[in-house]
Parts: sequence; structure tokens; C-alpha cells
Amino acid sequence: MMKILDTSRAAPDEYVEFRATGESVKGEFHCSACGYGVTIVRALPLCPMCGGSSWEQSTWSPFGRASKLL
Repeated sequence: MMKILDTSRAAPDEYVEFRATGESVKGEFHCSACGYGVTIVRALPLCPMCGGSSWEQSTWSPFGRASKLL
């Protein structure tokens, strides 16, 4: 049985920009196919988990990780 993952991290009316493998970027990104996360300060790689080539930038907040601990 195949499980379908919802990789959408935005509300239906919000625009989500995808980045392609090879683009020079800086920040945190998630594979749009499997959700694998990377922190990059260079060109985006192929996803090491699924081989995907489309990435979505994670929304960053200085308190994002701390709020998950509460």
C-alpha cells in the first residue's frame, strides 16, 4: 500500500517557490517529493533519500525549533 504524503507547507492561497537541483542557495530546504531536509550554503544537490530534484525553502524563525520543544 502506497502512502501519499502532503508536502504542501503553505495555505491554499499562498505561493510556494520551488528551487531546482544545481541552483546556488543558502538556507534550509525540504525535498518536495519526500520531505527530506537539508541546510545548504552552495548548490542544491539531488535528494539523497529519493533522488528528487525539486526543493522547497523552509520558513525560518529564530524561535521555530524552540517552540517545538514546548
